[in-house]
Amino acid sequence: MADHLQIDPSAPVQFVINGAAGSKDADAMRQIIESTLQAEGRRGDLHFCSPDEITTVARDAVQRALSTRTAVVSVGGDGTLNAVTQATHAAGCAMGVVPLGTFNYFARTHGIPEDPAEAVRQLLRATPTPVQVAGINERVFLVNASLGLYPDLLEDREAFKQRFGRKRWIALVAACATLFRARRRLYLHIEMGGRVRDVQTLAVFVGNNRLQLQQFGAEPPDTLAGTPGDGTLAALMLRPVGLLSLLRLLFSGAQARLGEADALDSFEFDHLVVKPRRSTSRRWMKVAFDGEVTKMRAPLDLRVLEQPLYLLKPQRDDDVTAPGSDTGASTGAAQ
Repeated sequence: MADHLQIDPSAPVQFVINGAAGSKDADAMRQIIESTLQAEGRRGDLHFCSPDEITTVARDAVQRALSTRTAVVSVGGDGTLNAVTQATHAAGCAMGVVPLGTFNYFARTHGIPEDPAEAVRQLLRATPTPVQVAGINERVFLVNASLGLYPDLLEDREAFKQRFGRKRWIALVAACATLFRARRRLYLHIEMGGRVRDVQTLAVFVGNNRLQLQQFGAEPPDTLAGTPGDGTLAALMLRPVGLLSLLRLLFSGAQARLGEADALDSFEFDHLVVKPRRSTSRRWMKVAFDGEVTKMRAPLDLRVLEQPLYLLKPQRDDDVTAPGSDTGASTGAAQ
């Protein structure tokens, strides 16, 4: 592990805070972080910003952290986590997480508390631990990436949250609204190793988080060494079906039985290339990754990245020394 990942406890930890995230206002979050820092005898620089400023603020915070041998901490929901991840991974900087999102799959997978004060307390005592990340073209993702139906679902979910609030049941209502207008098919050419497939599908979902897949009962059979999030990625492809079948799929997922659906094709991989089947098809595809929706130029290259993310991860009694780490600390492999 590089020298700058050996955290200097005297250096101020860099907190990137989305003032619009979660239910706590900026003053309350400042008080939580500052009181925890004081109790732990540590220092921190708190960078509050709007959603539009997060990317720039995260990059600046990474440069400060690298120069002082400390870490950058993401405080917020999916958008904040995504922006801080892009900056820290690119620079090889240690990263912490204080989750304020709706589902917090990444934080929960790695044992990070959802209580902000406890999350800060534990990350201040943690050692940078390598965890698996994935890439889609030039972007990094932690939990999932998708195209087709799922990006539409995320856009509808965000619109519902803006109108009705950030409650978990809102996600289910938004999903129903998306399915009622789901009609667009994707005609794709997929390359995986030496195999090539031409498919029609309503959605392609790629998972890097075993917890999320297990919650919906959609974890694929073990066909490669490792599991999603720890050696491989999972692909779920939805065959074209009608509205009633889509609604049944939704409720199967709510009952953790999505993998039993005949309309779902699932498999593991470590590298996958996806592009439109017809050369006349549009070159730009709508893609979602870790809750963010954007457009990317085809082909889409999805893979397990060789460089891990160095996460300030709470240590557990059953953690073992991570392969390739030379810190001498007891660290856990990615879950």
